[in-house]
Order: sequence, then C-alpha cells, then structure tokens
Amino acid sequence: MDAKRFITIFSILFSFLSVAVSQTLIRLKSENPFSGDRKILRDDGLYCESWRFTVETNDAGDWKTIPDKCLKFVEDYMTGPRYKSDLEVVSDDAISFASTVNVANDGLDAWIFDIDETLLSNIPYYTLHGYGSKAFDENSFDEWVDLAEAPALHASLRLYTQLQQMGFKLILLTGRNEYQKNVTEKNLKSSGYSNWERLILRGSSDMGTLAVSYKSGKRKELEDEGYRVHGSSGDQWSDLMGFATAKRSFKLPNIMYYIP
Repeated sequence: MDAKRFITIFSILFSFLSVAVSQTLIRLKSENPFSGDRKILRDDGLYCESWRFTVETNDAGDWKTIPDKCLKFVEDYMTGPRYKSDLEVVSDDAISFASTVNVANDGLDAWIFDIDETLLSNIPYYTLHGYGSKAFDENSFDEWVDLAEAPALHASLRLYTQLQQMGFKLILLTGRNEYQKNVTEKNLKSSGYSNWERLILRGSSDMGTLAVSYKSGKRKELEDEGYRVHGSSGDQWSDLMGFATAKRSFKLPNIMYYIP
C-alpha cells in the first residue's frame, strides 16, 4: 500500500471515529438525570424512596401525613423485611457502641429508650388507620394504648436485654401521659421488657410542651441526678435532639408520623 492511499484511508477512519465519539458525548449529556425534566424524576417509582430518605434525615421537617401516592410504599416498608432489617442494623450499631463503654459499679451509667415505635410497635393500630395517611386521632390511639397489646420490636428487645446484661440502667422516657402508666407497664412486661430503672411519662406540667423540649428537660434532670447518659434510642428526632443529649443517639426508622 502506498503512502498516499494509506493517508486517505486513515483520514476516512478518523472522520468516522470523530463522529461516533461526538454522538456518544451528546447522548450521554442528554441522558444526564440531573439535567432532565424535574417532573419526570418526581413521578417515577423512586419518589417514595426519596421521600423516605428526606424523612429519616430530617430534611422533610415538620410534616403531617404521608403523601397519598406513597400509601402502598409505606405499608410495604413498615410490614415487610426492610423495616425489620433496618431495626436490626440500628440495634447492632447500638450494641457495638455500648460494648466500648466501661460501665462502672455505681449504677449511674444509663441508656434512655422511647417507647412507641422504639420498644413497642403500633403497627396493628396503624394498619387500621392508614399507616399515617390520616390525621392523628388521639382518642382512638388512647383506646389502642388501653388494650396493652402492642407487640415488642424484637430488635429493640434484643438491644434492651444486652444492655441490661452489660450493666446499664435503662430509663424509659415516653410522650405517653401519666394516666397511662399502668397499662404501659402491663404492655411492656407482657412484651418481654422488665427491670427498667425508671419510667417517665408526661405529667400535668408537661402538657402542651413540644416533645423535643419535654424530653430534653427530663434528660437534664437525669444528668443533674448524676446519671451518665451514654446512649439514647428513639424513632423521632425529637426523642434525641435538643439539649442534654446522650453521648450517642440511635434513630430507629419510622415513616408513618412525625412528632416535633
């Protein structure tokens, strides 16, 4: 092959290659999911998964009910294996942290637990009330609480039991009202929980106080008594945030409701 013919063939091939690369780059640019129509991204099946992410990271802020189009998603998550798996991983992380604590013999190393959707599951109630798609009805929920039939979250019962064996004092801090103390104790015991150090419920002076302020205040009182609060477990950010926080906080998943 002479040099002139070789140069001609090479030029043709180079031209074809240049066109192919250019078209590929144009196609990749047009397929960029971040430059597309925002409506398309929000209407596809990823929306509810993304919404769940914003709830768990607290980006969603103060929300009242789940999105209508996510009802089936929330039902499937809260009653399916993913929710249970997420709970197990949170408990594993809490146990790993607890194992690093040098628990003293003075009875002041403490761990705080919320109750609803932390130790006890209200899924049987929310199954009948739309998994958070309806506005919260305090009267019907109180009737459910009075039955004392909420089952234990098994991952939390496992964590609770291991913390006791490690020597932690377990303090239960709930938004339930003082008049529900007896049925709450009955439900906890029937679900496998026992030997807690203290059960703290809302008294008359706590009525109307936001959960984050109420729980922060109770943690401060415990610190003033000398307790060292190493860990805190709750399904709401208001269980964990505020002042006088634990050294480590562990957020359990809950996409059915939000409590400020």
